[in-house]
Amino acid sequence: MAESGTSRHVLTFCGKCSCGCPELFVDHDAQPERRIVLTDDFGQRIQMSVEQLEVIIDEAKAGNITSLVEAELALGVAEIRSPAPAI
Repeated sequence: MAESGTSRHVLTFCGKCSCGCPELFVDHDAQPERRIVLTDDFGQRIQMSVEQLEVIIDEAKAGNITSLVEAELALGVAEIRSPAPAI
């Protein structure tokens, strides 16, 4: 995301490569519900409010995101290894 006069880069989530890592911006001219901008390395973007970002941060601090994603990834691996029953 190119920075405008009111959109400011806050954080790059990897930054150890040149592959286009996810980034966090604050767009000061955006409506409050779209002020936070997350971009990914595929050129996609998500816009959200500061309050929505705070919920994500709180869930991450509590470890909830990590445990849920790990459980889902483990479930996906188990489903790939055991074929679905024939009907």
